[in-house]
Amino acid sequence: MPRQTLTAAALVTSVLLATGCDQTTSPAGGDPALVSARTLDLEACDPTAGGFTPGSTNPWFPLPVDQVWAYEGEEEGVPVELTITVLDETELVAGVTTRVVHEHEVEDGEVIEDSWNYFAQASDGTVCYFGEAVNIYHEDGSVTHEGAWRADDSPDFGPGIFMPADPRVGDRFQMEVAPGIAEDEGRVVGTGPATVEAGHFPATIRLRESNPLDGDKGHKVFAHGVGMIIDGPLELTDY
Repeated sequence: MPRQTLTAAALVTSVLLATGCDQTTSPAGGDPALVSARTLDLEACDPTAGGFTPGSTNPWFPLPVDQVWAYEGEEEGVPVELTITVLDETELVAGVTTRVVHEHEVEDGEVIEDSWNYFAQASDGTVCYFGEAVNIYHEDGSVTHEGAWRADDSPDFGPGIFMPADPRVGDRFQMEVAPGIAEDEGRVVGTGPATVEAGHFPATIRLRESNPLDGDKGHKVFAHGVGMIIDGPLELTDY
């Protein structure tokens, strides 16, 4: 699910240009409260905690069944299209029933990746990420599965936090917990209005992502009541 497509220097510039607002401006409605310096504990996503529901009603990342979001953009001058669909399917991962969210990515007219992501909401409203199955399609017709992981693949693996229950600027959290395979980390870096092709959104939060395995950086923007509206170079065009 996470994308890392920007250098650290390009990240800040891209976020500010894309949203056209100050990093620490509070949005109207859905205010993620004051600036914090919290490092969020993964305890809320512990599979043994119980109380999980498949999908999410968290207003920053809602996952109603059959919801579809369409994104477009360019990577290194190549047109990219991304479609995300909340499937009417569940997957049992680490003893927790998760909602399956399908991502379909097309680059320059060719399908390059499909992934099936597993999400469940903890009792406090935290959206937990339990892993993903990945198909990466190559020009020679081969299919590989780099980055695939599940929270129950190994005793060292576990669900990460994809969206905090009450995100605040400055929050840090582990998004993926699959050592050596997927270790993305997130930080809430700003709030404020944002405009993309799909419309103007007065309340958003912006997440900076980092991958300690390769040093890549990326960013996402989430609109209150809508979900993700920016994913690196991709912007929401329809939903």
